[in-house]
Amino acid sequence: MKLRAGLLLGAAFVAGVAVGPVSDQLERRFGFSVLPQAFAQDSGRADTYRLLNLFADVFERVRAEYVEPVSDKDLIENAINGMLTGLDPHSSYLNAKTFRDMQVQTRGEFGGLGIEVTQENGYIKVISPIDDTPASRAGVKAGDLVTAIDGRTVQGLSLNEAVEKMRGTPNTRIVLTIRREGAEKPLELTLVREVIKIRVVRSRLEGGDVAYMRISSFTEQTEASLRRAFNELRAEAGDKLRGVILDLRNNPGGLLDQSIAVSDNFLDRGEIVSTRSRQAEDGQRWNAKPGDMTGGLPVVVLINGGSASASEIVAGALQDHRRAVLVGVRSFGKGSVQTVSPLPGAGGMRLTTARYYTPSGRSIQALGITPDVEVHASREERPRFGPEREADLNRTLSNGVDAAQNIAPPRNDLPAIAKDIVKLPPEDQPTFDPLKPETDYQLQQGLAILRAMPAVRRASR
Repeated sequence: MKLRAGLLLGAAFVAGVAVGPVSDQLERRFGFSVLPQAFAQDSGRADTYRLLNLFADVFERVRAEYVEPVSDKDLIENAINGMLTGLDPHSSYLNAKTFRDMQVQTRGEFGGLGIEVTQENGYIKVISPIDDTPASRAGVKAGDLVTAIDGRTVQGLSLNEAVEKMRGTPNTRIVLTIRREGAEKPLELTLVREVIKIRVVRSRLEGGDVAYMRISSFTEQTEASLRRAFNELRAEAGDKLRGVILDLRNNPGGLLDQSIAVSDNFLDRGEIVSTRSRQAEDGQRWNAKPGDMTGGLPVVVLINGGSASASEIVAGALQDHRRAVLVGVRSFGKGSVQTVSPLPGAGGMRLTTARYYTPSGRSIQALGITPDVEVHASREERPRFGPEREADLNRTLSNGVDAAQNIAPPRNDLPAIAKDIVKLPPEDQPTFDPLKPETDYQLQQGLAILRAMPAVRRASR
């Protein structure tokens, strides 16, 4: 997501191209004027004018005939939100409160439950619970579908409305009804809202010689937190430090500039990511600056189906530059850029404006990043319940590139042990416990690969 301060034409669908009767109605009703008459004479816009007349007629009938009075503000905001959510899963209208909440969240602190969500088939789908929050402690899992909040169905609510209901005053209770793959009946989880202060980077030494760093999301604090964590671990390990595990599993993404900065910490040169928009001149490209904070230490990146957006940018950049070995399973596949722009009245809109591309020209959208070494977290093969990745969502944006162009270049630099890695855990593998790293099969295989990689040391920045 890219937060842009500029003002876009958020009301163009009712103000920008209206003429004739609808022009008169809208100007009389809302007090704004239309485009110059010369534009109105364009016969090619006839269908647009007809549909805008239809909009005005429906608007007027709802105002006059709906069973209860409805404010003009609510009708117009609902119409705008419908226009945006009808485009793709990630475009939406943000009312003033939601817009403020989003700005707070990107700063890494907000009130609520601590879950990243999207919407599918009328339900709220959990992309990932955030570490050490009410949601994670209550057992909310990636892939869960929230079907009701405090006993009231979420059907008919927009994503923003559902999120607003889940947020609230700290220390207040909320009950989520959840449908979970493999569960025979819905689950009811009672949570207590908190002020969510996201600890975006968690770190520790593994075996005294590997810096393990997990990034939970990309907020304004991420790059600085990552650099601070690495410096602390390097000081703790001294000359014994021989590599880095960067854990991006279940990281739903966040700010584009932070994903670029994180990638830059591991790269000396070359492209990190590019974007391509509707207009070729709007495309952008970001390159790494000289210097690698690790001094060239081996890096393994862990990814899974919950790794999305900014996480995929980092994984794709390090994979294309052969800077890291990716271990895990294919990522989520959210390769689109959302520009968030303020609108008059203190609200805003989130609009998909571009696609991401890795340095080798691969589009992340709807395909994701395929790991270099496939390793699953569990042996369980349960039937799928609901969408698992971007490609499963309704109205998802197409990839935009031929599938053959999205295949990662073959690697001949993997350590010999990589071909012996078994992708499924053994039958006697202990049940995963986040407090016990030895139960994390993907992490353990990543450590084995890392320790088999040749150490390269050079000056760090």
